[in-house]
Amino acid sequence: MLIVDVKSGDNIDQALKKLKRKFQNAGVLRELRRRREFVKPSVKRRNEIIKAVYIQQKKRDEGEIG
Repeated sequence: MLIVDVKSGDNIDQALKKLKRKFQNAGVLRELRRRREFVKPSVKRRNEIIKAVYIQQKKRDEGEIG
């Protein structure tokens, strides 16, 4: 549960901005999206490998150009 301390001089916009920042930093939305569906460990690992290969190719291609 996120708690936002609001001082007597703060307006509602500042409190909402603090709440949004805490919400984003806590990773609540990211966790909800991750839990929306089950991903098998083998599929998760395959996706990690594909992503790593993609990043390595981008770095290699960037090194050749620059």
